[in-house]
Amino acid sequence: MPDKAKRSQAQMSGASPRDELVDHLPALRAFALSLTREGASADDLVQDTIVKAWTNMDKFQAGTNLRAWLFTILRNTFYSARRKTKREVSDSDGIHAARLATRPEHDGRLAMTDFRAAFAQLPDEQREALILVGASGFSYEEAANMTGVAVGTVKSRANRGRRRLAELLHLEDGEELEMTDRTTLAAMAMNTPVMR
Repeated sequence: MPDKAKRSQAQMSGASPRDELVDHLPALRAFALSLTREGASADDLVQDTIVKAWTNMDKFQAGTNLRAWLFTILRNTFYSARRKTKREVSDSDGIHAARLATRPEHDGRLAMTDFRAAFAQLPDEQREALILVGASGFSYEEAANMTGVAVGTVKSRANRGRRRLAELLHLEDGEELEMTDRTTLAAMAMNTPVMR
């Protein structure tokens, strides 16, 4: 059942938005993974987001986009935590990352590994824009509202991110990425706004 139909059905039945939180967990985790780049941190971020949403549900305006509200909470939680941990030592020599790496089993995994490495090199703002408008299916307008910037800024960040990814992956003009992962392809594709 599409999100819009679920929302209208929940509104008509008088169901609490708390009942819909579980429906948004996969999308929240995907967005959290794109920000944190680590599964355990992403899970913690999603948990913090759900706790904040649950305790502040009285601030949610019925009839508005619950998913966008949750993404905004997640994003703000991530950046607040990031500001607090600014003094952490990075893994600049890659010792920790090398212990987490596995050998690819086939060409598709190699392409995905290359994509992840290239995607990780993008600035946070460009990764965020690509995840919101590409992989998560939000329109540029919705992404702009969630991030608190102008629509043109979101478009610019997404386009610069796509161009940089193409450079990092050594793709020529018109050359397509040979991957079957829909989320990755969506992040690389030009966004066609989804009407909600």
